[in-house]
Amino acid sequence: MFEEKNVRRLWDESAGKWRFSVVDVCAVLTNSDYQTARNYWKWLKGKLNAEGSQLVSDTNQLKMEAPDGKMRQTDVADAEQLLRLIQSIPSPKAEPFKRWLAKVGYERMQEIEDPELMMLKALVRTKPPLNAVAKSPVTLEKTLKSKPGGPYLQRITIKP
Repeated sequence: MFEEKNVRRLWDESAGKWRFSVVDVCAVLTNSDYQTARNYWKWLKGKLNAEGSQLVSDTNQLKMEAPDGKMRQTDVADAEQLLRLIQSIPSPKAEPFKRWLAKVGYERMQEIEDPELMMLKALVRTKPPLNAVAKSPVTLEKTLKSKPGGPYLQRITIKP
């Protein structure tokens, strides 16, 4: 469910991923009914193909229960493909996702340039945060040595 609309999904055992109905996602983002969303996806597929986007060829079809209760083939996408799809839909509902994607993408680029930044963020995200557990540099060093990747993490200085 997303904003009172059902987004159908299936676990794809062979790929080890969730697959989501593309038409349902289009319905949510365009605030339209099922048939209108199907037509929108058909139009968007044509547009994306014309632009040379690989998104359409990357989507699969799986049988899902349709609104009429019958099992029908429908285009599905995994989470990564959905994020790409959301970027292609001009919708006020898609804007928060687009802003979030831009923020996460920018942060990831910073982490690639400075791997220590990524490690610092990982330390802060641990439960409890390692920088809160370590009362002193000696305690922090012992804590870091006990964690996977400890030798690399030791080079990072955390200021309380």
